[in-house]
Amino acid sequence: MSDLAKILFYDTKPYDRESFDETNKAFGFEIEYFAGHLNENTARLSEGHQAVCAFVNDTIDEKTIRVLKECGVSLIALRSAGYNNVDLKAAHKNIHVVRVPAYSPYAVAEHAAALMLTLNRKTHRAYYRTRDGNFSISGLLGFDMHGKTVGVVGTGKIGKCLIAILKGFGCKVLAFDKYQDKKAAQDMRFDYVPLEQLYAEADIISLHCPLSKETHHMINADSLSRMKKGVMIINTSRGKIIETEALINALKSRQVGSAGLDVYEEESEYFFEDFSSEMISDDTLARLLMFPNVLVTSHQGFFTQEALANIARTTIENIRDFFDGKFLENEICYHCGAGASACRHRQKQRCF
Repeated sequence: MSDLAKILFYDTKPYDRESFDETNKAFGFEIEYFAGHLNENTARLSEGHQAVCAFVNDTIDEKTIRVLKECGVSLIALRSAGYNNVDLKAAHKNIHVVRVPAYSPYAVAEHAAALMLTLNRKTHRAYYRTRDGNFSISGLLGFDMHGKTVGVVGTGKIGKCLIAILKGFGCKVLAFDKYQDKKAAQDMRFDYVPLEQLYAEADIISLHCPLSKETHHMINADSLSRMKKGVMIINTSRGKIIETEALINALKSRQVGSAGLDVYEEESEYFFEDFSSEMISDDTLARLLMFPNVLVTSHQGFFTQEALANIARTTIENIRDFFDGKFLENEICYHCGAGASACRHRQKQRCF
């Protein structure tokens, strides 16, 4: 059936179409692309398709899933690692959900490092100065990365890639993760510490954890107050990990010295779209963009040639395996969020 299956892609851009069309040459699926987001209203467009492919800012709630099922859709293929926008409980036993758990950890880790270096050495500000003929370096003072303490929250593949980069700079790395990789800590020479210690000692904190009930707004007024004054905060994971109003207040009081944000908790309306000729009506986002010590990028951490190719191949392979009746390595367990092979509940047959 795999060569006959029709797939509707939501929230697509030209680069999505290019990468998936190239990858699909070897698979032969019938693909249609839709620029709008997947939600309860647009789900009706999936009529006549056996699968849909969605992205991080699509709304895949209970209502959307019900409409997709009514339209005959049996598979939701996420072309992302994150799945917090999916109601897994509603999908359970109705529609299968697969994702791309790893596409290029180097892409996101390197982007996090780029945010650190840009904020530190203020190269974004220097770029505009020199183009205006201003070659003054006043106000562009940075610090040596060598010898600084960096706290990495989340030591999955991306976190460990960033740690390798930071060790190359000569940084001391403190890490926190609910599930510690002690062998990696020994081999890469970093230390796992309690979150309180990481907050208190880190000059830079970089977030690389998934969004969950535990991590939702984990960076808030209380946690910010316990950090070293002038700390730099980097977030390339999920926007809702940071309580934005609390961050703004900490920036105003100079408790936070700078922030690099590739994600934003209310990003779905703006990120990946062009609003250059319009006013930004989101007052919170507008305030963030006014801070000279805040750098906002539009969820581009994943955006490398290698990552796009890997995303396309894994997504298409997930779809092929589903329609061929094969074991789905990347199906998401609605209990624990793990992939099928790592699921703690699979043996009890309660997940898939």
